[in-house]
Amino acid sequence: MTDDDKIRCVWPGADPLYRAYHDEEWGVPERDDRALYEKLILDGFQAGLSWITILRKREAFRAAFDSFDPEKIALYGPDKVETLMQDAGIVRNRAKIEAAIVSARAYLKIQEGPGFSNYLWDFVDGKPVQNGYRHSSEIPAQTELSLRLSKDLKSKGFNFCGPTIIYAFCQAIGMVNDHLVTCWRHAECAALAKRT
Repeated sequence: MTDDDKIRCVWPGADPLYRAYHDEEWGVPERDDRALYEKLILDGFQAGLSWITILRKREAFRAAFDSFDPEKIALYGPDKVETLMQDAGIVRNRAKIEAAIVSARAYLKIQEGPGFSNYLWDFVDGKPVQNGYRHSSEIPAQTELSLRLSKDLKSKGFNFCGPTIIYAFCQAIGMVNDHLVTCWRHAECAALAKRT
């Protein structure tokens, strides 16, 4: 819902796509392995850009990257990289494209063990962190959690996963609830966290 009478976090502004993302996805605890992989890769592509840029290109990314199927992406070779570099629908950054491939291989290794979702959620003992920020200026760019997770992901072979990117990822997947307490979604995401 994007009713104008709802009090929201400031960042989605009046953009309908951004508001829908804020109202329906951001901060909702995500436990699906593949959805988590997709979000991590898209957050990597966001580095140096705004999230709305990535959001507007998300469907093109899904088409270009085989619906973010890690098993397919792990097999991408130089020809596929060149094809992706010609795709105007996505962010054409060779380092980020190659990072998605390397990260797919790292993801598959984790899937052989605990599974990607279990691996990530273990960093918060399976329970989303409930923050109580009243102003956007209070929200950090990175935390001790994102520093630890970033370091561990890098040790497992992931790229484009610095602590700032990882904190944005943690917020998006509901590992931390950073909706402002005045935002109508804060209480809803907190309730969802109790159910997962």
